[in-house]
Amino acid sequence: MMPWEAFFDEAVRQAVLPGSSVLDIGAGLRVDGSRGNVVDSTRAWIKPLLEQATYVVMDPVDTYHPDIVADVMDMPSVASASFDTVFCLAVLEHVPRPWDAMREIHRVLKPGGTFVGYVPFLSPYHGMPGYYGDFFRYTDEGVRSICSGFVDVRLVPVRGPVETLVHLLPGTLPRRLLGGLVRRIDGIRRSSGHQVSGYTFTAKKALNNDNTHTNL
Repeated sequence: MMPWEAFFDEAVRQAVLPGSSVLDIGAGLRVDGSRGNVVDSTRAWIKPLLEQATYVVMDPVDTYHPDIVADVMDMPSVASASFDTVFCLAVLEHVPRPWDAMREIHRVLKPGGTFVGYVPFLSPYHGMPGYYGDFFRYTDEGVRSICSGFVDVRLVPVRGPVETLVHLLPGTLPRRLLGGLVRRIDGIRRSSGHQVSGYTFTAKKALNNDNTHTNL
């Protein structure tokens, strides 16, 4: 298991507890095939955890049968301090004003609640015309900036620079042929850690926090 995968798995286990309330913005966990969305079979282990929690999916359109139809930048239908955990995986690059999205996520989290996110850095364009655009890429400093209203921000880079380069090539053949080799190269070479595919990260809402959120 790669470091970013282990980090994500541990974040899920710590954040999805029996009786907790979980908001999945964009259904990025990819565990519920009943909604007609893509399912990630490697995450099947998460579904039993969610069955012991109150699991709510939010999306800006009703295509994949979310529980809440709302825009993450402005979700007045979601009460303040109503969720223990918020997942927002591979969504914030598609949001025109991610700072507003993070302000709203902070608002709906309970004090002490956990945010789990993923954002790309060196990644191909992947907008879907008529559904969503592709607006932003994030460095590690960018992640910390949009999380300025949170505490205990932790992030792990996804892929090293050589594997990221291969991942940017068109098609899947280069990845299948070179994946193992480039991971070994990234494992032995010294790297700044900045030229990566993206970041998986977690952040907390302070226990004594009201629903204010500051941004740079």
